[in-house]
Amino acid sequence: MERKNKQRKARVIAVGNQKGGVGKSTLTVHLAAGLGEMGRHSLIWDLDMNRGASVQLGIPKEMPVLGSYEVLLGEEDPVEVVISTGDIEGLALPPNVSLIAARRNLENIDMVLNSKHLFGNPKDVLRPLVDQLRGDYDYIFLDTAPNLTIPTVAAYKAADYFLLSAIPEPLAIEGLSAALEDIATVKKQGNPSLRLIGVVLSAIKGRSTRLQRELIGYVEEQFDAASDPAARSYKTRITETTYVCECQQYGKTMFQLFPDHKVTDEYRQLVRELEARLDATEGVEREVPVGLQAQGEVVNG
Repeated sequence: MERKNKQRKARVIAVGNQKGGVGKSTLTVHLAAGLGEMGRHSLIWDLDMNRGASVQLGIPKEMPVLGSYEVLLGEEDPVEVVISTGDIEGLALPPNVSLIAARRNLENIDMVLNSKHLFGNPKDVLRPLVDQLRGDYDYIFLDTAPNLTIPTVAAYKAADYFLLSAIPEPLAIEGLSAALEDIATVKKQGNPSLRLIGVVLSAIKGRSTRLQRELIGYVEEQFDAASDPAARSYKTRITETTYVCECQQYGKTMFQLFPDHKVTDEYRQLVRELEARLDATEGVEREVPVGLQAQGEVVNG
């Protein structure tokens, strides 16, 4: 990877839920793609042994790319393993999106890291690596595993913000509750500045179901009543569509294959809402896109 001019200051956002299959990797790659469309430079760091983000961005499962495993062990510099469009023949990532990929070797990363750091804390390994990259990007997304592996805990400790992802399933609701407990714990044990930046609801069916109503009710009770406006759910919700699965099959995003689809527009609106919320939280002033003005989002830090 050719090093960019270090003039940026990335917002580092861990994305997760203590339950698998809740759309967190899909959310991550589409947030990065939507931001890329706006001219923001994003890095997705895949820290999940299931390698959802890597697959969704077109990295074949059998391709032996260097990535998260080697960087976490200190065998490779993170800058050297970043993948951008043109680095792999035939790979076309969304504009302004780069990736540190994951392979299945992350399955044994906890054991290897524990043996390597006999007198240190392997859960602190990610923060200095992320800090090396902050100047190269506007956003760094840490795509976490749905359990408390060492890379997942390290992501909590390295991130500025935590974004929750949920779909209308009972276990997804339980996962939100567990993730909230984990965020509270890590704020006391190593990252007091970590801030919840809300919950995104995806795979919302056009016809409301009981589970969907329960999920929305739980979110309204637990999040939308929060004293911190930044922690509330997003007004933009992502509708369920089979086109997302079709995109995954081809290792592409909705922005690349179906740029005019209504769900792609929902992701665009979500990206604007996320950035407006972050700007308000940090006291950053910039022109608010017309679509977001119409939505009436107001967030105070």
